[in-house]
Amino acid sequence: MASRKTSQPNRENGDKYSVLLPTYNERENLPLIVWLLVKYFGESGYNYEIIVIDDGSPDGTLEMAVQLQNIYGEDKILLRPREKKLGLGTAYIHGMKHATGNFIIIMDADLSHHPKFIPEFIEKQKEGNYDLVSGTRYQGDGGVYGWDLRRKLISRGANFLTQVLLRPGASDLTGSFRLYKKKVLESLMERCVSKGYVFQMEMIVRARQLNYTIGEVPISFVDRVYGESKLGGNEIVSFVKGLLTLFATT
Repeated sequence: MASRKTSQPNRENGDKYSVLLPTYNERENLPLIVWLLVKYFGESGYNYEIIVIDDGSPDGTLEMAVQLQNIYGEDKILLRPREKKLGLGTAYIHGMKHATGNFIIIMDADLSHHPKFIPEFIEKQKEGNYDLVSGTRYQGDGGVYGWDLRRKLISRGANFLTQVLLRPGASDLTGSFRLYKKKVLESLMERCVSKGYVFQMEMIVRARQLNYTIGEVPISFVDRVYGESKLGGNEIVSFVKGLLTLFATT
């Protein structure tokens, strides 16, 4: 696994990385995740932009994003809000319409995904010219921190069932920290029909069907620092239904 570079090289290779940050009630987390993104992109020298897609957060997330845009500049922080919660998949589609990079990075805004791994994602992609690179909690020195036993069992069980039924060719299907070639992500989004937590899983399964190449980077997943987890009973039921649907149709 490639190590993160701490120097500030000038990388004039034409590549640009658009980070999509869908948010809902992330006022406390957003300043930290943006600061970390600016820090690690700045140290690694890659060209980037951060696109915040807020779905009408009542806690003032958008107002915080405006302040961050004033600090870091409109060229680095793009605000593309929506009036209400419309789903993760449509948030990515909305963000991609405004992305100027030829690579797209998707990640959670709640600090579960640390930006320090992004240079490793980029180096991995270049190493094998992969169509997508996925963060994995289940290979190498990857892991999960801050979850109780129930949450760990749910995640491991979901991943195991998916591996058995779908044989996707990737070790972590339910994660949402990934780097895509923009054209690849657009192609996958056109074919994806799932919503909620099944969405990320279907993206990998569709990638396998289309013979896209997948690289993996071990990551440490840390439970959100502020706010409440959005995983509940309804999401678990939806996941099982979606898994069975994919098994029957792929």
